[in-house]
Amino acid sequence: MRLADRTTLRVGGPADHWVRCETDEHLIGAVRSCDAAGIPALILGGGSNLLASDGGFRGTVLEVATRGMTAAEGDGDVALTIRAGEPWDDVVESAVLRGWSGIEALSGIPGLAGATPIQNVGAYGQDVGQVVSAVRILDRRTGTVERLDHLACGFGYRSSAFTAEPFRWVVLDVTMQLRRSPLGVVRYAELAQALGVDVGSTADVADIRAAVLRLRGRKGMVLDPDDPDTRSAGSFFTNPIVSGEVAASVPAECPRYPSPNGTKLSAAWLIEQAGVGRGWRARRGSPARVSTKHTLALINEGHASADDILELARAIRDLVEERFGITLRAEVRMVGCAL
Repeated sequence: MRLADRTTLRVGGPADHWVRCETDEHLIGAVRSCDAAGIPALILGGGSNLLASDGGFRGTVLEVATRGMTAAEGDGDVALTIRAGEPWDDVVESAVLRGWSGIEALSGIPGLAGATPIQNVGAYGQDVGQVVSAVRILDRRTGTVERLDHLACGFGYRSSAFTAEPFRWVVLDVTMQLRRSPLGVVRYAELAQALGVDVGSTADVADIRAAVLRLRGRKGMVLDPDDPDTRSAGSFFTNPIVSGEVAASVPAECPRYPSPNGTKLSAAWLIEQAGVGRGWRARRGSPARVSTKHTLALINEGHASADDILELARAIRDLVEERFGITLRAEVRMVGCAL
């Protein structure tokens, strides 16, 4: 099987071997077997944040297909434990239908639940690091199964302890502490405007989910086989976090947000001001282009190679660096290739 068949960018060659793991025991055993034999193993979830080489993967792809959720309800909250292979948006939809709040603004994000703590997935004022209480993992260094609490996960902006050592951990399940309340706090200005409320106020979680799905849909960020702008890996670049001095050198019109490590700038604004518009291509006729809906998404028009996507990403990165002196970093995970 080609990785192109299992990634939202539709790019990537074949793997030497492919194993679908539907139980924790199968997944753990397969990882341990590969590691003991010195066989490279690629842990594959939903493939929504992956750019794979056209040469494929010289090793074994271990497809995570474990399913299931369990809930332990308390007086005002609920501990929701989710198997790694559970589709993430199904989790959000289930929580909203039950009147639980805490992840409703993360609606429409593709991929599987096990990937969410790795990059501390976030959108519209929420991220999973706000609600994750524990992650059960296989530590490939020791071969043991462990349970890491919230602090040990080391959550930061689009980062965690798992991104710090990307080949060490295999997520088995995630436990999230949600509120047993149908009201969620609206923390993002664009979402608040869509709902007709003030930032910091509350709204029904079902209304929040519906508004987020509409916003993401308009940006091509909800998978749709009839919309070529969704043939992407979502936001290709992260919003850069810079020092106060660098932030002051950027025009005041650039959206910016406080961050524990500095000032977070809008990557989309920097890209657009560097001369990259919607639908932009690095060269005439390239099958890789910027989305016509959102400049953070890089699109495969149908027959793009990994090199085509990388050519586009490098061109954008270089233009931003030349214009602002800021180097954009890829949010997308790369296999067999590099920016």
